[in-house]
Amino acid sequence: MKERIIGIDIARALAVFGMIIVNFKIVLGENGLNWVKSFASAFDGKASATFVVLAGIGLALMTNSALRTNDFQKIQIARIKIAKRALFLFIIGLSYIVIWPADILHFYGVYMLFILILLTSNGKTIIISTIGLILIYPFILGVLDYENGWDFETLHYLDFWTFNGFFRNLLFNGFHPVIPWASFMLFGFWFGKQDLRNDRFIKKAFWVSSIAFVVILILSHVSISFLSKGNEQTVNELSQIIGTNPMPPLPIYMANGIAISISIISACIIIGKIFSKNKLLLALNKTGQLALTFYVAHVIIGMGIIEAINPEKMGNYPIEFSVGYALLFSFLCIFFATFWLKRRENGPVEWVMKKIIG
Repeated sequence: MKERIIGIDIARALAVFGMIIVNFKIVLGENGLNWVKSFASAFDGKASATFVVLAGIGLALMTNSALRTNDFQKIQIARIKIAKRALFLFIIGLSYIVIWPADILHFYGVYMLFILILLTSNGKTIIISTIGLILIYPFILGVLDYENGWDFETLHYLDFWTFNGFFRNLLFNGFHPVIPWASFMLFGFWFGKQDLRNDRFIKKAFWVSSIAFVVILILSHVSISFLSKGNEQTVNELSQIIGTNPMPPLPIYMANGIAISISIISACIIIGKIFSKNKLLLALNKTGQLALTFYVAHVIIGMGIIEAINPEKMGNYPIEFSVGYALLFSFLCIFFATFWLKRRENGPVEWVMKKIIG
């Protein structure tokens, strides 16, 4: 059995930290110093995209052996395991959505259905499906009203618990709608099927994705500046269409999200291989192994503590506090992971999932 690629877990830890910063900013408050706001906003839509791509890579690494040998029995076992994991994440995510409407885990459960459908498909089919989900979204947006159900002032989804509202949110206009967000997991699944231990491939992936990320950013910014001709309202309108904002998740954002995700993951694999004995990287490696635990904990414990102390102030804390608290919580995650995994193999939530799904 091959050893884990520590760079994958390092990237997973960084993605979780990015999500903690973004989510604490949204929930606790985001007014304050511009440079702190800019720092926190740099993670918007990128950390969560990387988190989903990594999930796809994880599913590929879990099934690669069975798929390479074309062992029907092992493939069936893998299918059942993925289906159980999808159901577990879907239920866990919905279980606390009342206190955390921006949950991503219940979306994960549905993204995984695409992996089940395309599990034995070749790389070309997976890439075509990935692109197809991204390109079909603007056409859906042209038919359906993206703002339906939303109160964007409070980021509250008004009819979430109705049949139509639930599936509209899940598939089309939620925080991480299945179409097109499942593309992130599909691309990660394709990437994970490649030889991630091949230095040449990983370096090429890093440079191609990094260049693509920069080019997309530049083209987006130049296009908006040129077409808007300095009109602020036009800038805002164009930013929704050809900008890199995650809502709505149009093709420019999706391509940008895939590019930055692969860039970060490839860089982590390279760095993890070169500095495999570095204590900080080993600590981040352990932290990444508990990513699911920390995602749940940052909502239940991280946000819960602040709300318990002063519920009236939620949303009104300065950005300096939100980011500072996010960084402190991230540091505590590293400390906990290092301590916890000294005597155990899995994190608390990972252990529960393993017991339930096997």
